[in-house]
Amino acid sequence: MDVRLTTEQRQLREAAARLADDLGPGSVLGLDDADRIARLEKAVEATGWRALRSDGASGVEVALVVEEFGRGLVDVPLLGPVLADDLARGISSATVAVDGRARDARGMRQAVGLQGNRVLSTGVGPLVPGADLTRRDAELCGTPEQIGTLTDETGGRRRTLALVATSADLVGTARGAHTLARDYAKIRAQYGRTIGSYQAVAHLLAEGLALIEGSVSVLRHAAWAVDELPPAEAVRAARIAKLYCARAARTVCETAVQVHGGIGNTWECLAHVHLRRALTSIDLFPVRLEEIDRGLS
Repeated sequence: MDVRLTTEQRQLREAAARLADDLGPGSVLGLDDADRIARLEKAVEATGWRALRSDGASGVEVALVVEEFGRGLVDVPLLGPVLADDLARGISSATVAVDGRARDARGMRQAVGLQGNRVLSTGVGPLVPGADLTRRDAELCGTPEQIGTLTDETGGRRRTLALVATSADLVGTARGAHTLARDYAKIRAQYGRTIGSYQAVAHLLAEGLALIEGSVSVLRHAAWAVDELPPAEAVRAARIAKLYCARAARTVCETAVQVHGGIGNTWECLAHVHLRRALTSIDLFPVRLEEIDRGLS
């Protein structure tokens, strides 16, 4: 495995990062900015990134875009449509259906899911309330219609990509939360010194950065495995990545709240939006320690 990104992959990551920085919410108040959301939706639609797999993108490339969108708390659908595109190539305005709900479904018309190795399509109903303030789920409506069948190998790879994509979102969300906390620690002063100069805060941030670096490493391997390893090995790599990234992201996001102190527990602080997104991605395609044959500390 060559861990280096190609020139094209670096450019893809940079483009996704610019879009997230330019049009992501930036604040809790920005989540209600309809004009910004409309411009963001138009920009994401123009990129064609919701059909990355149809366009021949690798698991690594999908992970790069999803990670940057997680970092910037991009609040229009991407993760759901990317996974739906992987299940049923060429279907427009579709998201993924998981556990009886259409996930990441704002503005989507169809939901595509797996039942065994059968690919089913269902209509998307009304949006429902949820903890995540950046992505909305919806009810399913109508009778499921079978639109395809996957082989065991293909189904395994589709499940692997789902785990990798949610792991990438967790890594990105953790990176965003850590950056938020780090920047706050540089400017918030107590007793005449910035709080980042105190070991109690600096150690928390350093431990968070170590968790993120570990997450990036395990994620890159799992993303590479999507297309390069046999399905059983790829699924195992993805399960390990999801478990590690889930634990790390929750710790980093909770630490971001803690570093902010009292203001971190207010609605106006963006830290809780990162935490909410992380908890939602942890719950999507969850992995238990018993599902892998080697424990993680």
